Order: sequence, then C-alpha cells, then structure tokens
Amino acid sequence: MNHRSPESVRAALDTILPGVEKPTRYLGLERNLVRKDWDSTAVRVALAFPDAYEIGMSHQGTRILYHLVNRRPDALAERAFAPMPDMAAALREHQLPLYSLESYRPLAAFHVVGISLQSELNYINIPYLLDLAGIARRAVERDEHEPIVLGGGPCTANPEPVADFFDAILIGDGEAALDAILDVIRDGRAADLSRREILERLAAIEGVYVPSFYRWRPADGGGEARWEVLFDGAAMPVKRVWVDRLNPDDQPEEVIVPFAEVIQDRLGMEIMRGCTQGCRFCQAGYWYRPVREHDPKVVADRMERQVADTGLEEIGLLSLSTADYSQVEPLVYNCLLYTSPSPRDAT
Repeated sequence: MNHRSPESVRAALDTILPGVEKPTRYLGLERNLVRKDWDSTAVRVALAFPDAYEIGMSHQGTRILYHLVNRRPDALAERAFAPMPDMAAALREHQLPLYSLESYRPLAAFHVVGISLQSELNYINIPYLLDLAGIARRAVERDEHEPIVLGGGPCTANPEPVADFFDAILIGDGEAALDAILDVIRDGRAADLSRREILERLAAIEGVYVPSFYRWRPADGGGEARWEVLFDGAAMPVKRVWVDRLNPDDQPEEVIVPFAEVIQDRLGMEIMRGCTQGCRFCQAGYWYRPVREHDPKVVADRMERQVADTGLEEIGLLSLSTADYSQVEPLVYNCLLYTSPSPRDAT
C-alpha cells in the first residue's frame, strides 16, 4: 500500500474526492505552498498534523515548522492532516496510503514524519495517522526503511503516554533543535548509518528524547522504582530547550492560503511567546517560559506584506496573553491602518 506513485495517487483522487465531504481538505494546490525537487533534496519531512485540515491549517506552529524546514536548501517539508472517517474509509477501499498535499507522495516515502501534539485529544490520532500511512505504529516494530517518527509540541511535557509511537521526541522549541536534528538525519543517511546509529546521534542533541533508550524499572525486592538509561550517550533527565530570543527570520514570510474555511480563518501573527501571569493551573504558561517578544516594527512590516499577499482582512495577534504584550496598543493601531479601507477610517 505504501509504494503508490504520486501520479497514481493523484489519479485515484479524481474518483475519491467527489464522494467525500469537503474535498478541498485533501487536494492541496493552495496559494503559497512550497514544492521542491524531490530527487535533489537530502532530507524530506512530512509534517503530519494529528487533526483535521481546518484545525491544522490554523496552527501557527505548523506554519513555523514548514518555514524552518523549507528555508534549508537541503530539505523539504510537505503537509498531511488526519482525514475524516469518510476519507479514511475511501483511502482503505482504494488501497491508497496517506499522502502529502504538496506532491501526493505517501508519508512512508519521507525520511521524517513529524507529529505535533497540541492536546491530549490528539493522542488517538497518532496510531490512526501511522496506520493510514502504512507505517508501523510502534517504534520498536519499524524497519530500516521506514521514516523516523518525530514528536513535538506542548503535550511532550509528559511524553510517556505516547512514547511507544515515536522514534524521537523534541522537548521544547522547534527553533532550538530542528536544524541539528535534520543535520543528523541528512548526514546519517549519507553515511548509510543504521536506524539505531541515527537514533544514537539524535539522543546526543540537547532536548531530544529517544524512548527506546530508557526503561522503567518497577520497585522489586524492596528497591525503589526508577528509570534506567540503556544507552550511555542518552541524557538523564532530558531537559526542555528553548530559544532565548525570537528571531524574525524564523517566522514565515509567506503563508499558505487555504481554499476551505478553517477554524482561524485569518492571518495569524505571533507577537509573544510565554506569559507574565504565572497562573498555577496553566500548563502552557509554564511550558512556553520565558517570556519573549517580537519587535513590533518587524511584526507590523510583516503584517502589511502578508495582508497584501493573502487578501485576508482579519489579523490574529497570537500569544498566550496578548494584552500583556508591551507594545500591544501601537501594534493594534497599525492593524487598523493596514486592514481599514483608508487610514482616515482607522482614526
């Protein structure tokens, strides 16, 4: 099921898509998507968001990861989303694997399948995605030719409930370690290293957790329950990594404009990461520490360009607590200037 060519997948969609709900979810072809030459690219990454297209296309983190990978001349990133049950049934009926929207290639053909976990509700969609892609669900069952399944996102604060599905998990900001991860996979494949050897090199990267290199030892004979490290090069504990400052170059200059209406059908603009409030009940407030702000002038300039490029008339200023952004008032005023029919109407 995993060896279908992009041409055969695209041809089968002509039959499948008229019979499913909201077929534009599965078609690709959006404005500003990135297509790179497959054969000349050393590292191929499928960003498989474990939820519906409407939710995944509203996620700013996926936009950032897409940009971080595709800006590298030696790497490409393509997208896939969890299909709704009618589409999943159609894929199985026609013996089609889950494919990327950019090139219609099966996810099993990529070197890396990245899955970002935004909430515990996404957990059940991990084996669902892998099964549709024809990739072994559990990392221990994968062979040398299957992709490295890489996890990330705020739910990796406690990765153990889903650790068996992942070859490696990045704990923290993607900007802090993604390039190092891709370098290891590129160089490992070029040197024809085994899967185990690549995982050993990944484990040496700060913030990367390789579940197969650890084992939980229950209490026995009066001893204490504890974690055991099975590979000397694996860190214990694995610590979260983050960037000290938000680099404007890490934000996408162009954003994909979906055909279908998505949950957040507006231009998303990250202005701050972290939160000043420190509420004890808020996991995200602790996960995204420390507080870091984007320069308001850079945000305003990017906002002006992207409004003109996308045609979107609403802007979402994204952070955990936008009202705490130190430059929120002048930035909101600039939003009004850029999205109103004329500057006079915004005053």
